[in-house]
Amino acid sequence: MTPAVRHRVVVVAYDDVELVEVACVTSAFDGANRLGANPPYDVRLVSPEGRPVRCSSGLVLGAQAALERTRGPVDTLLVVGGPGHFAAAQNTRLVEHVRRLAGIGHRVASVCTGASVLAATGLLDGRRATTHWAYAHDLAQRHPAVHVDAAPLYLRDEHVCTSAGVTGALDLTLAFVEEDHGPALARALARLMVTYLQRPGNQAQISMFVDAPAPEHRTVQQTVEHITAHLGDDLGATALAAHAGVSARHLARLFLDQLGQTPAQFVRTARAEAAAQLLVSTALPLASVARRCGFSSAETMRQVFLERYGTAPSQHRTLHGAPRAAPPGGAPIPPAGRSEHHRAAGRARA
Repeated sequence: MTPAVRHRVVVVAYDDVELVEVACVTSAFDGANRLGANPPYDVRLVSPEGRPVRCSSGLVLGAQAALERTRGPVDTLLVVGGPGHFAAAQNTRLVEHVRRLAGIGHRVASVCTGASVLAATGLLDGRRATTHWAYAHDLAQRHPAVHVDAAPLYLRDEHVCTSAGVTGALDLTLAFVEEDHGPALARALARLMVTYLQRPGNQAQISMFVDAPAPEHRTVQQTVEHITAHLGDDLGATALAAHAGVSARHLARLFLDQLGQTPAQFVRTARAEAAAQLLVSTALPLASVARRCGFSSAETMRQVFLERYGTAPSQHRTLHGAPRAAPPGGAPIPPAGRSEHHRAAGRARA
């Protein structure tokens, strides 16, 4: 590639945009350039009439060009989200020019609620698309021709991509960098930005460890804390009931009332998420991961992974890039999930 060849990225912003979404996208592409992306990314922030855009946080961003005067070629068109997405999707001139650029774009994407703007262009009709889980129902109601799936972090339907949440922008951009320049550069970028490489698009938006509110019933709280701290132990109905000091039937009723799932379902999810962490943070064999997380076998863990993530544990590890060294033999289950759960519980009680 000659230095003159560049991958042109056009980021569409508007008033009340979410600053973090703009930053995730632009900083990731800039990081890829600093790591030697060839061809490099040429990232331009455009807005209606080229005006500065007011972010939802109150900060103001200066656009580099007017949306209306932006022409091709466009390699990647990205529409970011934010509280202003409702107004943006109803701005016929903005939608018209996004549709025009999408028609000449090699790759078109939205971040979070930016999907509302893409949906308004008609580009998502007949496609699977995602957005922030809190706005998925509204998107589906406003655009019944769009097959809205609120679960994944991001989705790709041919050349059109949609992503969920604020940091989902980073997951999507890492996927783009890997597609454009290969896994080695994407891994280097993930290390530079101190993030995972990368959460697969079909990973659920909401983890059980951060899906607050925490249970209000003290018995359920204590049982949840026991489960997340002792995933390798016997967590059957009888053992959990004995630990809680209630009958198995009563504990099941409490879990259904407080968490909307049985103790067995909660245990299964907790073990799957802990295994997912171990797979990407250690080089332990699959059988060891399964044993530490309380699965009866690697095959049982595989079945749970396929059910929850739509991928096998080995594929999950490959996508994320396993490290070289395993932790000491007595190392516990990674504490991130447990500490996140405790923080969520603390927030709920505060």
